[in-house]
Amino acid sequence: MAGRIPQSFIDELLSRTDIVEVVGSRVQLKKGGREWKAPCPFHNEKTPSFWVSPDKQFYHCFGCGAHGTALGFLMEHDKLPFPDAVDELASRLGLEVPREDDGRGARERPGEDLYSLLTQVTQFYRDALKDSEHARDYVTRRGLNSETCVQFAIGYAPDAWDAVLTRFGGAEERVRRLLDVGLVIERSGGREAGHYDRFRDRLMFPIRDIRGRTVGFGGRIIGDGEPKYLNSPETPLFHKGRELYGLYEARQALRQVDRLLVVEGYMDVVRLAQAGIHYAVATLGTATTPEHLNRLFRVTSEVVFCFDGDRAGRSAAWRALENSLGHARDGRQLKFLFLPEGDDPDSLVGKEGKDAFEARLGGAVPLSEFLVGQLASQVELGSVDGRARLAELARPLVQRVPEGIYRELLLDRLAEEVRMPASRLFELLGLDGSVPAARRQQQSTRPRPGTSAGRKPLLTQAIMLVLHHPGSARAVVELEALRALPERGIDVLAELIETAAGNPKLTTAQLVERWRDRPEGARLAELAAAESLVPDRAAAERELHTAIRKLVAAAGPGKRLDDLIAASGERKLTLEEQQEFQSLLESRHAPSAPRD
Repeated sequence: MAGRIPQSFIDELLSRTDIVEVVGSRVQLKKGGREWKAPCPFHNEKTPSFWVSPDKQFYHCFGCGAHGTALGFLMEHDKLPFPDAVDELASRLGLEVPREDDGRGARERPGEDLYSLLTQVTQFYRDALKDSEHARDYVTRRGLNSETCVQFAIGYAPDAWDAVLTRFGGAEERVRRLLDVGLVIERSGGREAGHYDRFRDRLMFPIRDIRGRTVGFGGRIIGDGEPKYLNSPETPLFHKGRELYGLYEARQALRQVDRLLVVEGYMDVVRLAQAGIHYAVATLGTATTPEHLNRLFRVTSEVVFCFDGDRAGRSAAWRALENSLGHARDGRQLKFLFLPEGDDPDSLVGKEGKDAFEARLGGAVPLSEFLVGQLASQVELGSVDGRARLAELARPLVQRVPEGIYRELLLDRLAEEVRMPASRLFELLGLDGSVPAARRQQQSTRPRPGTSAGRKPLLTQAIMLVLHHPGSARAVVELEALRALPERGIDVLAELIETAAGNPKLTTAQLVERWRDRPEGARLAELAAAESLVPDRAAAERELHTAIRKLVAAAGPGKRLDDLIAASGERKLTLEEQQEFQSLLESRHAPSAPRD
């Protein structure tokens, strides 16, 4: 949707978000005093230097320098653009993201009309299911109860060429909207020849996005016919390589999603949910994509792929493994569950129930075991040549795994099969497990927790006091005198003070987020992440008052006179500067007023 996200909503979002919860859903945190710590998810390390502060609502790594708010974490960790990070946090809280009108008008924002249309069609299909004995009989035969149908908004597309077209079409603009969302198809003769419904005599499964809005449909044929399953085509709202069927419902059913089970069909998802397994999702007739994995790991740290145990199932599992390698990192678990040949989750959970099905999850194969096992089955491990071949087969796959402990453990497992020390195998595969050069330099120069890098310049100290203790800004009374100072960076301090004083409840995270897209934003985020030696707001108020008084005093007439004297040694002063110099000089030598 077009339009700017209001700053007031960003503030509210951050005030209601717990950064410990957000980071903890992706990184295993441990309590360390008032803060939380973990090995950094952004570089390879053994000693935790990644800290999350619930007071500041900020994270910082003293090793590589990564830092930011909950929004910044999602952007860096999940590789999300800013609007998507806002959407992700908002969806966790059940909030709708507002947009300010950017002047382009509603006609350039057709999405809302299309969402509304799909909502109406969803209800039309649900009503059609209630009215069709033929469809209800099929639902009963498939073992679905009414509660499940309501939970997933399951419906029925009537066995007619124009049911949706007649109900929602008519005027040319209305037909065009049906075309835009893939509900009707243009006849081969062109627009003049007319249109017909895409879905006919099918059980309909609405595909909902993370906010619960219908973006497309999947239809299962009732009776004979091909294709058995039919999905909406790619539309402005629906992209099958991005959406996951059942993810919205899983998040609604579970307060915390500890794992997600990826299955192949709509019916698998709904039958598992009906049995009490509410964490199943399905890809939409396509292999698991990187975008699917991004979405999965935004919600949970454990993903289990479920496939048939036959040859086709293992081939599909291998494709999923190849697409998953770039997402295999510390704190995440990727596993593969193979079902008995001839069974799928739908049929199996119907036969054996929830407990027996979940017991199978205990036997799911970790990605590392599946990878090594599949490659080992292609070579003769009893020979040197076979083991060398195994290492070569593994090379391009291991290189796709991000640096970190996970990759090291995967190499340890591979080294067992190759019968070679892991360190030597690491070298032969040409892998670099060190921290990148730029961050390695930062690691050597940045202070560790509890250390000080020395006293910072007065202006920097003042900025840090406002960032770390925004409430201290209310005590500043010299704001106008501060604004008049010529020193570079004073304008930033003055604006920080004005913003924090005018919004008493602002946190460090909220204050920093207001500068995200400005040139000074990165530096302010660094200062917000740095260690503060001032314990509380009262102490910060005293320190800030003293710092501003010194700044004003240091930039008084004497400072300006010294600056003009220094400038005259390098260049000829302008006429205005000469007049100012003369005035300041006379002021310096003027007799002082007598004291009482």
